[in-house]
Amino acid sequence: MDILKALGQRIRELRTKQGYSQESFADRCGVHRTFMGTIERGESNLSFSNLVKVSSALGITLSQLLSGVEKRAEQLAASKSLAKDAARKR
Repeated sequence: MDILKALGQRIRELRTKQGYSQESFADRCGVHRTFMGTIERGESNLSFSNLVKVSSALGITLSQLLSGVEKRAEQLAASKSLAKDAARKR
């Protein structure tokens, strides 16, 4: 799902901006590092409580965490659609 990929990209972007490795950030959130990997790749549908853990670990509000995620998901969907159209024309 594009929204999960967009959220994962947002979390990775904020995590790296703050200088956390994926493993240290997972520890800070209280989740396993492999689970954090699935989150950042958009493979996990986070529960509300895990969203709260992530935003708290980043020191931001939920609204700040989710800021721009819908727009990014729309862009991902549009680029996927363009790629499919280009593949069909080959």
